[in-house]
Amino acid sequence: MHGRKLPHGVITGVHHVQITIPKGSEDAARQFYCGLLGLAEIEKPKALVPRGGFWLAAGDSQIHVGVEDGVDRRATKAHVAYLVRGLAECQARLLAAGIPIQSGVEIPGYTRFEFRDPFGNRIEMLARVE
Repeated sequence: MHGRKLPHGVITGVHHVQITIPKGSEDAARQFYCGLLGLAEIEKPKALVPRGGFWLAAGDSQIHVGVEDGVDRRATKAHVAYLVRGLAECQARLLAAGIPIQSGVEIPGYTRFEFRDPFGNRIEMLARVE
């Protein structure tokens, strides 16, 4: 597809993904996602502020953290996979914070691990093998 003009109706990237946290846990989620993981909070449109939650930047993509009760987040394989530099340092920081880490199934060209955030969301961290 390099050098070719894409036809209309073709997906060209991911703008954002959404995860959810329990209502009222935004402060704890900010501490985890901004403080521990180092993601930057970005401004959420004023029309959406009353819905709760907040938005984060991850490179050119966004993570929308919404609020939702009555969901067993630990019962799903759904997840966000973050591409990172310094995978070992990231893993050490999570372990020091008491976050249990699981090895991910090997996939060609990457090293990776996974864990659950304090709200049960599954998260995968990947680094390209140089």
